[in-house]
Amino acid sequence: MSTLKILVVDDEPGIRSGISRILRNFRVDYPFMDEAFEFEVIEAPTGEAGIEIIDSNQPDILLLDNKLPGIQGIEVLEYIKKKQKSIIVVMITSYASLELAVKATSDGAYDFIPKPFTPQELKSSIENITKRVFLKKMTNTLQDTGKQIRFTFLSVLSHELKAPLNAIEGYLKMIKDRQNGTKLEDYDVMIDRSLDRIKGMRHLILDLLDLTRVESGKAKRNITEVDLVLVARTAMDTMRPYAIQRDVTLKLHHEGAVSIQADAEEMEIIFNNLISNAIKYNRDGGRVDFTITPHEGCMQIEVVDTGIGMTPVEIEKIFDDFVRIKNDKTKNITGSGLGLSIVKKLIDNYSGKIEVSSIPDQGSTFNVRLPIDKPCL
Repeated sequence: MSTLKILVVDDEPGIRSGISRILRNFRVDYPFMDEAFEFEVIEAPTGEAGIEIIDSNQPDILLLDNKLPGIQGIEVLEYIKKKQKSIIVVMITSYASLELAVKATSDGAYDFIPKPFTPQELKSSIENITKRVFLKKMTNTLQDTGKQIRFTFLSVLSHELKAPLNAIEGYLKMIKDRQNGTKLEDYDVMIDRSLDRIKGMRHLILDLLDLTRVESGKAKRNITEVDLVLVARTAMDTMRPYAIQRDVTLKLHHEGAVSIQADAEEMEIIFNNLISNAIKYNRDGGRVDFTITPHEGCMQIEVVDTGIGMTPVEIEKIFDDFVRIKNDKTKNITGSGLGLSIVKKLIDNYSGKIEVSSIPDQGSTFNVRLPIDKPCL
């Protein structure tokens, strides 16, 4: 149960006590709210007293009479606007006029309750205001969350780019100063390392473009009949030079018709990442088996490697953005930490499933299920 503070500023004791009595046991609850709202009513007989409470114990809602002894309600409203207080203000007055309504609305009044009002009229107004307060708080929470996500994203991104740039800069300065001598071959290691760093940054940028494409929802998808065997062969041909360097054997297995309605480019992104990871985290002389099989209304895609494997704790993290498994076996393996995150998001877009099983030092199995004609269980 959440509590909203309501400040009633009115010089009539009967009005103040009546509102307190009506709202004492009143609750507002809607299906879209996490919890119900109740109300704490605070009373003030003058505008001056109301401003003191606003400054010391800011309410969520202000029920404000205009005709007050001393400063008028409209002046209290002007004060709230000047101080940029986040309060929903409702004018309660029997002296409403078009001029007052225009002035109050321009100064931020949300609604008017004319005197005399019934308990039901007051409750109906409070219900509407409560919905507004709830939605406003939700909006602020989402904005704050978005700011934190953007800050985290940019912090990680700057770190991912700063480290290789610093390394390349260091190598170039060493080469410029001829610190290893005057022979070109003396700098082969530095040049190779610089090229590796540049390749890593290029992969990061390409992964970021893929991530932006997936999350923006603005890219035009070209949904057609896609032969997954052809996509898999293309992905394997792309990764084969890397597999040869690692002496990793790639094998493709398939059964029956293997076409689904999909975006061919998205399928290629999924397959490229799965095969690339299976090679990258494999052992020299290892093996990758890629199997595509229709099964119970879904297309089942299984990628099995004989690599370094993962622990259950590591498996829980691998689909998060910018996550790379860090241990003694992976310290020399580079990557953006976005590949599997992108894979997961794309598969989710198809209402598909991806599961991982792994045994440290024995290998990992990635099992993807994409719907053909019904949801995949």
